[in-house]
Amino acid sequence: MLRLENVRCGYDEIEVIKGVSFHVNKGEKICIIGPNGCGKSTLLKAIAGLIKSEGEIYLSGIPIRKMKRTEIASRIAMLRQNETIYFPYTVYETVMLGRYLHMKGGIFRSPSKYDRDFVLECIDRVGLSDVRDRQINTLSGGQLQRVFLAKALAQEPNLILLDEPTNHLDLKYQIELIEYLNQWTQKDGHTVIGVLHDINLAMHFADKILLLSDGKIAKYGCINNFVDGKLLEQAYHMDIKSYMQKSLRIWEESAVKRTV
Repeated sequence: MLRLENVRCGYDEIEVIKGVSFHVNKGEKICIIGPNGCGKSTLLKAIAGLIKSEGEIYLSGIPIRKMKRTEIASRIAMLRQNETIYFPYTVYETVMLGRYLHMKGGIFRSPSKYDRDFVLECIDRVGLSDVRDRQINTLSGGQLQRVFLAKALAQEPNLILLDEPTNHLDLKYQIELIEYLNQWTQKDGHTVIGVLHDINLAMHFADKILLLSDGKIAKYGCINNFVDGKLLEQAYHMDIKSYMQKSLRIWEESAVKRTV
C-alpha cells in the first residue's frame, strides 16, 4: 500500500530524515514514536508530499512524485498539529471542505445529497452533531481537533496521516478517537499512520510501531517487539517501563469507569 525507500528530507539544508525505508500494508495501523526532534512530523509531511524528499515514496505502487497534488489529496488525508482555518466557517462548512476534491468543479459546485449526508455522518462520528452549525472560532481546542478529524475523514482517503491527533483531547475522547479509528480501518480496510506522544496509547492502537531516533529507524515491527522497553529507554533516555505501567493503570481505571 505504502512503501518508502531510502527517504531523506529536511529543512534549510539540514537533513532531518536520514535514509528511512519501510513498508505499510493495506488496513494496517502504524504509530510513529520517538523523542522530540527526531523527525516524526517531518516524515509525515514527506509521505503527504508536502515537502521535497530524496529517495522514493510509493503509494499503491505509484511514486508520489509523479502524482498531481489533487490526486495525492484524494488518496491521503492529513490531520496536522495546530491545524487552523482563518475564516469563521461553521463546523458543517469546515468538514464540507474535505468533500470538494470529489466534486467536479470543486468549491464552485453545490454538494450532492451524498456529500451532505456523508459530511453529517463524519460530524456525528466525532461527536459534534450538537454543534454542527456553530462557528469553529467559538469551539474549544478539543472540539476543534475533532472538527479537523471529521474533515480528514470526509475526504474518504485510502491513507490518513495523524500528527498528534489526541492533542487537546481529554482521556474520554482520546479513547473514543482510538476506538473509532480501529472501526474505520477494520470496516473499510483503510490505513492509518499516526504520530503519538503517549507510548501506551500507541501500544493500545497500533498493529506496528515505528521508533524513530535522530532521523533514523531504530526499530519497526509488531508491538510485542517493544514490550521489554529497552529500545525505548535508549531512545527516550528515561525509565519507560515504569512510566508505561503507571500510564496503563490510568487507562484501565478509565475503562472501568466507562463500563460502570
